[in-house]
Amino acid sequence: MRKSCTIPSIALILLLMLCSAQTPPERRSLRVMSWNVENLFDTLDDEGFRDEEFLPQSDHRWTSHCYWQKLTDVARVFAAVSDDDRLPDLVGLCEVENDSAMTALTRRSVLRHLHYDYVMTHSPDARGIDVALLYQPARFRLLSHRSIRIPSSEHGLRATRDILYVKGLVATASGTDTLHVMVVHLPSRAGGHTGDQNRRLAAATLWGAVDSLLNRAVSGAAPPIVIMGDFNAPAKDRIFRQSPMRLTDDPKSPGTYSFRGIWQWIDHILVTPSMTTTVARPVRLPWLLEENKSYGGQTPRRTFRGPSYHGGISDHLPVVIDIEF
Repeated sequence: MRKSCTIPSIALILLLMLCSAQTPPERRSLRVMSWNVENLFDTLDDEGFRDEEFLPQSDHRWTSHCYWQKLTDVARVFAAVSDDDRLPDLVGLCEVENDSAMTALTRRSVLRHLHYDYVMTHSPDARGIDVALLYQPARFRLLSHRSIRIPSSEHGLRATRDILYVKGLVATASGTDTLHVMVVHLPSRAGGHTGDQNRRLAAATLWGAVDSLLNRAVSGAAPPIVIMGDFNAPAKDRIFRQSPMRLTDDPKSPGTYSFRGIWQWIDHILVTPSMTTTVARPVRLPWLLEENKSYGGQTPRRTFRGPSYHGGISDHLPVVIDIEF
């Protein structure tokens, strides 16, 4: 049965405006959120990419009503993690299609009341999915950004998502400091050995970029670096063995993604070891979860189930962390 799509509520708009008005600009900490939003595609055919399944006439029946409902639901999460009047200052998003979708989210959905800007990659991924960083300009002054290409094709592997590198200024107790941010969506484990090889190549490219930043550090002090996204790998995976960063996963939480009833941490936020942070906590809001009828317990309430529109938001849970400066 096809699920219905609802209309944005006035209450949500008022809540978002309230959160925006009460965010203290002098705060010396950042709230960071990372989230794989499960195929945030617009409803138009993006020439050159395989996005036909996300069109109104496709099996997914991805209509404008459902698209705008998903944008509204994403905005609800932004408001929900602002429970102490602290908006997410930086938000890394995975599985966003293009500038059309990001402009709709930041400028035309109810999220426009929070005044986020964004930067994103434009990767050679065949399906056209990318990563993006939303940021509050009053809390993070953008200096530069670029895409880091994974040399998959040079190794005979399928082209995958770029790494997004962003540099900006943040307020500290002594003035300002430069913060380096990377948003990643590493290749999935689908495809067996080939998929694993591509993921390890992407991880090696990531750690190489981090090492480059650390080697340029002044006076031996490691610069503040934050890496977030969907790694498609748990913390004990071998791709983290060469990482100079610190994982912040909450050991008391079951994880961010449920596969056949088993929860896993595959969405991570990593920081420079010297940085002071809270543990990364998955956002387990009741309306982001549903009963797992096949395996018991709960599972993220996803947008699609097989070829059908399911009416949820994402098959991943968001992750939130606070960083002190």
